[in-house]
Amino acid sequence: MLEKKIRLEAFEDVREFVQAASRCSYDVDISYNRMVIDAKSILGVMCLDRTKDLTVQYRPEDKALEKVLSKFSVA
Repeated sequence: MLEKKIRLEAFEDVREFVQAASRCSYDVDISYNRMVIDAKSILGVMCLDRTKDLTVQYRPEDKALEKVLSKFSVA
C-alpha cells in the first residue's frame, strides 16, 4: 500500500477525488488522525476536516488515481 498526503479544499476537489477512487477495483481509504473513511464515499469524505492534510492509502495500480492524487498532493 502506498500513502500520499492531499488537501481537498473545494467541493469540486472532493467530487473529482471520489470519482477517481470509485473507478478503482480495490479499496482506497482516506484518513485524518484516527478516523478512516472509504474514499469512494462522498459523504464520508465531506465529513472529514478538509482544512487539514488528509492521508490516502491506495495501491499503485491505477494511473488515473495517481494523476488526481498528484493534483491535490501537499509537500
